[in-house]
Amino acid sequence: MDLDDIAARLGVPVEEVVRVHRLASDPQSAPLPAKVDAAAILDRLAVRPDDAAEIMAGWPDPDSPLWTPELRWLLDRSIALVRADLGGHGWLSPGPELPRERGPAWRHFYVYVYLALVDVVRGYHRDHGIADAVSWVTLADLGRNLAIDRRMQREGWPVMQSWLTLHARGGIYELGRLQHQRGGTTIDLHIPESGPMTPEAVAASLDEARAFFPRHFPDERYTTFSCGSWLLDPQLLEYLPGDSNIIRFQRRFELEPYEEPEGQDADVEVLRFVFRTLTTPLDQLPRRTVLQRAIVDHLKAGRHWHIRRGRFPI
Repeated sequence: MDLDDIAARLGVPVEEVVRVHRLASDPQSAPLPAKVDAAAILDRLAVRPDDAAEIMAGWPDPDSPLWTPELRWLLDRSIALVRADLGGHGWLSPGPELPRERGPAWRHFYVYVYLALVDVVRGYHRDHGIADAVSWVTLADLGRNLAIDRRMQREGWPVMQSWLTLHARGGIYELGRLQHQRGGTTIDLHIPESGPMTPEAVAASLDEARAFFPRHFPDERYTTFSCGSWLLDPQLLEYLPGDSNIIRFQRRFELEPYEEPEGQDADVEVLRFVFRTLTTPLDQLPRRTVLQRAIVDHLKAGRHWHIRRGRFPI
């Protein structure tokens, strides 16, 4: 198919389609699971019933009128693009941001990409001796992010579709309270929405990672844990008590000199993670917790939050 025509039919910039075509040079795609097995797999991936129903309604059956030739082309090439980087651990966009209002096939397009790669990445995990329980709890971040996207009135997905390629390539593992991303000599820490971030839970997760990576990736040498997040912004000390979980998490890190992160707005990220909204006016945001009040008051005062990066030795 002509790439300009595909882009026009999809309603996306042609540069995005050219990128997918170029990065999916390996023709090896992967099939989706059989539809009869899909409900059980979605349940293992912690996908809520309302999201699962939409995914099943948009399923790319061979005779589905929802799936135009250009959409099927992009599905095949996006799967191949992500699969070609199996074992990778960098940020990867699987394809263009699609107009999700066109229906379930478009809304959950990158979910189908993810589902096609579940068996592929589980095979990668098995090759590294990783327990199936770790595989499933890691991959179940799909359901968590779909639920968040629904809470955000579909505002949050463009970031999530790239984030989830880390899971589908074996680049990240959920070990207890934290997610641990491979890369270079550093394990990058991420904090999923999964309950209190107590010092005990954080310490247990770090201890698990200290054993996990040498066992399953013996050729990789990790020397530091790192994290880049607004949670490490020292300005939070102005608002939160010293014994709060966030402040105690901060104290683990030695901060690097501040640099404005390219392509990230900390104020936007704070609203995304604390309130799960990007468009609600500040005056309408909830103020139930100390953290919520701190975020709102800081922004209403004309101040800004910062994404800070820190590290500490393994």
